[in-house]
Amino acid sequence: MSLSHRLVILVRIVTGGLALAFVILLFQPQLIAHGPTVVVHEAPPAQPSSPGPVSYAYAVKQAANAVVNINTAKVVVTRSKTAPEVPFYQPFGGPRPPESRKRVESSLGSGVIISKTGYILTNYHVIHSADAIRVFLKDGRSANARVVGVDPATDLAVLKIHLPRLSAITLGHASDIAVGDVVLAIGDPFGIGQTVTMGIVSATGRDELGLSPIENFIQTDAAINPGNSGGALINTNGDLIGIASAIYTHSGGYQGIGFAIPVNLARHVFRQIIKYGHVIEGWIGVAGQTLTPALARTLKLPKSLRGVLVAAIYNDGPAAKAGVQAGDVLYAINGQPLRSANRALLKIADTKPGTPITLGVIRNGMHFTVHMVVATRPPLKAATSLTQGPSPTP
Repeated sequence: MSLSHRLVILVRIVTGGLALAFVILLFQPQLIAHGPTVVVHEAPPAQPSSPGPVSYAYAVKQAANAVVNINTAKVVVTRSKTAPEVPFYQPFGGPRPPESRKRVESSLGSGVIISKTGYILTNYHVIHSADAIRVFLKDGRSANARVVGVDPATDLAVLKIHLPRLSAITLGHASDIAVGDVVLAIGDPFGIGQTVTMGIVSATGRDELGLSPIENFIQTDAAINPGNSGGALINTNGDLIGIASAIYTHSGGYQGIGFAIPVNLARHVFRQIIKYGHVIEGWIGVAGQTLTPALARTLKLPKSLRGVLVAAIYNDGPAAKAGVQAGDVLYAINGQPLRSANRALLKIADTKPGTPITLGVIRNGMHFTVHMVVATRPPLKAATSLTQGPSPTP
């Protein structure tokens, strides 16, 4: 083979190699790039999504007629500050007894008709100590209401009115509630008339807010203002998912954080009050607080320890009879870890009275278990005999 022929072949090989390299560089540059290979996960091209509803009128129409305004009146008796106080009345020339003045205090709230027979669910704080309760419907009718029963522990109350052709709301399920869901609040803020606001579920399971002994709130940014208490929080189907109860505020008005009692808890309380006139729930006679890392450090306990510090114990309760003491740490119920005082309270409240349970207890660094039978929770004002434990300030 001649030299010129060999040069032609070499040129063809080099040219072909350069062309191949160019193609590789053009379509697969990462194969010849310098430095470490970095793998990233990129989303596929966006696909057209179905638009959300342009109106929630259907949901409002399904629920609005079942949401009522509640007007309460309370007679307050005050004594004149100028009249002298005397131990007894002297009718002939002596000092007269203090003069009494009566005035009527009124307040506004909301409620939800649960049954077409006239049962209404509202907040306990809406009707607490009221001497008269008047319910106003969306269609303009009104009626006096009587209190069927109350549950201060959950801040719920059941009322009864007698009117024909009532609309009842459809109850949803708390298990269907997810953070990010669109929700609507219906109530009567400031007494201006029924109002609907929209937001989303901001959080679920909110507790330890200090609003009521038993807490398991839905948090929402749907506008809730004074007068909304006891009103409805509904989903986009018009189903009740919560009873609007409270707001977080510095000004007294809406600041984007509202709380509602979830429908499952409200349904349970409603059924108990209708059946028994009050709520029958489990109780072991312990008052406690969540053991936080800061609190554990103050008590010279391991910072990783989680549970409930027993702050006080009712002397006649099941826990006291089983040997639990103020200052103990409860870390488990029936083998299930405890993470907060409110969750422990909810778990015990959901336990049927008469059911045996086992508590995991830590005392002076020693782990042991105690056995007891859950009792019926007494009225809040009845259980007053307590043994106090430590009150550390973390």
